[in-house]
Amino acid sequence: MTGTHARLETGDQVEPTLFDPNTSSIARIHDYWLGGKDNYAADRAEAERLMAVCPRLPLLARQSRLFLARAVRWLAAQGVTQFLDLGCGLPTGQNTHEVAQAVHPPCRVVYVDADPVVITHARARLRGPGVTVIHGDLTDPDAILTDLRVQRALNLAEPTAVILAMVLHFFDAATASATVAALIRALTPGSYIVLSMGSSDEETGDALAREYQAGTLHNHSVTQIAAFVDDLELISPGVTDAMAWIPGSPSRPPPPWSGGRVLAAIARMPGA
Repeated sequence: MTGTHARLETGDQVEPTLFDPNTSSIARIHDYWLGGKDNYAADRAEAERLMAVCPRLPLLARQSRLFLARAVRWLAAQGVTQFLDLGCGLPTGQNTHEVAQAVHPPCRVVYVDADPVVITHARARLRGPGVTVIHGDLTDPDAILTDLRVQRALNLAEPTAVILAMVLHFFDAATASATVAALIRALTPGSYIVLSMGSSDEETGDALAREYQAGTLHNHSVTQIAAFVDDLELISPGVTDAMAWIPGSPSRPPPPWSGGRVLAAIARMPGA
């Protein structure tokens, strides 16, 4: 098997990590849909195979990034100065710290991802005051939270926005709910959870799950997504299509949909 070494920093150590460019990657497939260049033939082949099932996937990837930028800009305008971007993916346009610090320069942003290649790119390209990059697996949120405290990257006693953009559809509903609950327990009132995830009709969802080889896809409904943040206050318009999420717009359920779409929401911890 041919492979390429990436240098992954862990604390004060630097460890070589072997990855196989002939095996597709979740982050690099998404990078391809966004028009990026940090992808290989295997990633492009799988991306194109998935597009044969759902041709709108590149458009949906762009919609999710635009939602994220709107969400971060709005949160920074509300006075949030700490952002935890989990499953951040490869650097692209309108990265979280760029959007947040354009509104409020002292904002601090921590990027977390389990992919060592993502971490290598992020540490090289997402540098600047208030920016930290951490290697962490979303299936172990307690370890991520411990690392945050050890590195003093964020003060979780202050309001923080936790971003889960286009990641929870890789987990079943029970695991996704438990992960969000663990994060909420660590946050202080006035904090926020930002969610976006792919969703589709049953036929399209089943076909994408069969074709997707870089990970396991789960098709969460509007009701399931709302349940992930059941004890929090959904910011209007609630759970809706990412392209239609405009803060303060009327709350209404997204209409029935044939094919794929991205659902999005922001929820606030009450009590501040």
